[in-house]
Amino acid sequence: MTKDQPSVLLVGSEAQPFAKSGGLADVLGSLPPALARLGWDVTVALPKYRGVNAGALVDRFPIVIGGAAYDVGFFDAPMADGARALLIECPELYERDALYGPNNTEYPDNPRRFAMLARAALEYAVRRAPGSSSRGPAIVHAHDWQAGLVPVYLNTRYAAHPAIGGTPTVLTIHNLAYQGNFDAGWLPRVDLGWDQFTVTRLEFWGRVSFLKGGINHADLITTVSPRYAEEIQRPDGGFGFDGIIRARRDRLVGILNGIDTHEWDSAHDPFLPAPFSARDLSGKSASKIEVLQQYGLPTDAAARTRPLIGMVSRMVEQKGLDLIAALASDLARLDAFFAVLGSGDPFYERFWTDLAEAHPQRVGVRIGFDESLAHLIEGGADMFLMPSRYEPCGLNQMYSLRYGTVPIVRAVGGLADTVRDYAPGVRNATGFVFRDYSSSALLDAIKRALRLFEDRPRWRALQLAGMAEDHSWDRSAAEYVKIYDRALGRKLIGGSVR
Repeated sequence: MTKDQPSVLLVGSEAQPFAKSGGLADVLGSLPPALARLGWDVTVALPKYRGVNAGALVDRFPIVIGGAAYDVGFFDAPMADGARALLIECPELYERDALYGPNNTEYPDNPRRFAMLARAALEYAVRRAPGSSSRGPAIVHAHDWQAGLVPVYLNTRYAAHPAIGGTPTVLTIHNLAYQGNFDAGWLPRVDLGWDQFTVTRLEFWGRVSFLKGGINHADLITTVSPRYAEEIQRPDGGFGFDGIIRARRDRLVGILNGIDTHEWDSAHDPFLPAPFSARDLSGKSASKIEVLQQYGLPTDAAARTRPLIGMVSRMVEQKGLDLIAALASDLARLDAFFAVLGSGDPFYERFWTDLAEAHPQRVGVRIGFDESLAHLIEGGADMFLMPSRYEPCGLNQMYSLRYGTVPIVRAVGGLADTVRDYAPGVRNATGFVFRDYSSSALLDAIKRALRLFEDRPRWRALQLAGMAEDHSWDRSAAEYVKIYDRALGRKLIGGSVR
């Protein structure tokens, strides 16, 4: 880091390529290099889980939480474009089979595990700025409930520390449904006083909420799309936090996530049988044939002209699977193929496998996840289905746009911010959007897409409009830099609320 180079410490529970369970890892794998390309010195701190063998040991020292001492190691691992990962080793807390808990249940000591994440990241920042005149990072950026105690600790335990006291904080909410709510008895066990057990700090219906603490203590709050920032302020989208968010709405900004345009590039994607681009879409047909073959669907000349609808998704109600299940008989009668990849609720897994068994010439399903197949579906499908009940940002619709695969989405969260509904005369439409959360509205959107598919010139124009969109992380990172500058400005003029 140069003398004038601004620095940011990001703290989160997962990041590619070190650990992943969902979209948070994609963000924390792509945002740090994008910030580094804009001239920032970037470190992202996360736990060193079982099986993560990256990095070189750069420090080791004890950290005490709730009276229990842990010997904590710190490993430095390079990321792209000069960004770095700080992997926090604490075998008692992180050497486990799963990141958060087995079989969709939480580990009972998750409060301590992620309090350690926050404390260790801050303690390391202190150690790296040992002199009384030295400073730690210019900004600390926490992500989701697992890092929610970072702003809390900075405003309490470290408030007067010469190295990091007064450091501006940003908290990003990736999915408000996950709040880190625990028994109130955990408060002293993570070294916080009972003064934090109030409705304006961490108390939430008699429990402590790590996310609420982060929201109330952070200088600025972001979420992963402008529409989602609006939705979480309403009772139907706030998961009980709508009033908490509204109380801090002057500090809330929605920034759309980006996608890795190097990984998701149809002209250079190693998982596709042939490259293609907006200039030459001919290679897309090779991916379509490959998808049909892998799913055991017909590949004759007539089949190749039939529309292929793809879906790569967790099979849970949030993703609109209840709407799709209500359309079982209707889907089978459509003149289209379906290629589905995902896993989740056993009920919806059985729904798809039963539908595929009943209609093997139209529906193909793979339960589980396969990165190469996900890329192939994005490349080969003509349409991509995302009928989510709620969707903070979503990434697959942006992958689809980039690959000339027309998305069919519900107008929520990031889906509404990234897909413009087709209608005759609408300029720069990029997909098909429905508003009501109903199976009839979803079916109507699918049928509109199938009708336009028959009009090849207009369909091609729709594909090209989507492929022209810029959803790169460079664009998103520039918006985060604006937030960092704003947080620094608030601190400089004393505008931060404590």
